[in-house]
Amino acid sequence: MDIEPGELTVGQLSQRSGVAISALHFYERQNLIVSRRTAGNQRRYKRDTLRRVALIRIAQRVGIPLAEVAAILALLPESRTPTRQDWGRISECWQAELAKRILHLEQLRDDVKDCVGCGCLSLDRCALANPYDALGGKGAGAQRLVNTGGEPCHPGKCA
Repeated sequence: MDIEPGELTVGQLSQRSGVAISALHFYERQNLIVSRRTAGNQRRYKRDTLRRVALIRIAQRVGIPLAEVAAILALLPESRTPTRQDWGRISECWQAELAKRILHLEQLRDDVKDCVGCGCLSLDRCALANPYDALGGKGAGAQRLVNTGGEPCHPGKCA
C-alpha cells in the first residue's frame, strides 16, 4: 500500500470524519480539500484534512455557502500543517458574519409568531403591530426580520 506516515486513505478519512466518500470526492472537486494520487491512482490525504472537513461540515450546518468556505480554506497554508494561529486567523474572518447570522436566527425565533412585517395584514395582530401597513412603505418582504440598517429589529422599534 502506497501510504506515507500521516496520510489517510479516502476510506479512513471517511470513517474518521463521519463523511461519506462521495461527499469527500465532491469536496475535492470543489477544491475544498486536496489529495495526492498514488502510482495506482488512489487518493491520499494529509491528516490535517480531518480538520478541514470538520470546518466544512460545521459551516454547512449553519448555512454558510461552500463558496465562502472555500475562500476561508484558501487562506490556510497548503505547504504545511496549519497551526493554531492559522486557524485563529481564519476564524476571525467569520466573526461579524456569524454574529449577524445569530442575530437573524434570534429574530426569527423571537418574532416569527408575531407580525414579521410582510405586508399581508392577515394576522389578527397585524392591525396593531403594523397599522395601515406602514412597513409596506419600507419595501417588500419581511421588514421586521430583514433589517437593512444592521441593528436588531424588534416589534415596536421598526414601525
